[in-house]
Amino acid sequence: MIRVIIVDDQPLIRDGLAMLLNLRPEIEIVAVAEDGADAVAKAVELQPDIVLMDIRMPGVNGVEGTSRIQQCVPAVKVIMLTTFKDSELIFEALEKGASGYLLKDMPTDTIVQAILTAHAGGLVLPPEMTGQILVELRKTKVIEVEKKNVPHTLFELTEREIEVLKEIGYGLNNREIAEKLYITEGTVKNHVSSLIHKLALRDRTQAAIFAVRHGISEYA
Repeated sequence: MIRVIIVDDQPLIRDGLAMLLNLRPEIEIVAVAEDGADAVAKAVELQPDIVLMDIRMPGVNGVEGTSRIQQCVPAVKVIMLTTFKDSELIFEALEKGASGYLLKDMPTDTIVQAILTAHAGGLVLPPEMTGQILVELRKTKVIEVEKKNVPHTLFELTEREIEVLKEIGYGLNNREIAEKLYITEGTVKNHVSSLIHKLALRDRTQAAIFAVRHGISEYA
């Protein structure tokens, strides 16, 4: 079973979500927490697999809570629970080590699938949501597309690696990228490992952020 902690300052949301997820045979809710500080303490104590973390909370918010969890128990995967108004914090949370994000009102099945994806080492960036959030980010000028300041390491990538990087920025997983580019999933995995190494990035999450920041993944 995948052991999960739910973090939200609103009891109705965290307890309701805990009740729904506890009905799933593959998931065990080991604790709930009311803010980032409480989440860090319980993550250190209980060593869960996944933390579902509200991004906006009084006291220690989800971004700082994620950063502290990644420092103390880096094996724990954190998925942010957000709303569209939280868009300016989402990429900060990803940069702090979050494994992705979900809207709070998404169906239970979607949240379960996100937990499974993050537990398997994947990145949770729902494409239908990412595009809208990027539009909002650019409207508020929180994130500027830094096309003029692209690191020289980008030019070390092959044409195929750039194609793969673009799709990572859209939130696609390896299987989806393989289907779109008509290559094998193993080939995609090799390209991902190669481009992460060439760009001196930590992981797939940083690759997605890189693709967005530098205009490689564009949205209408």
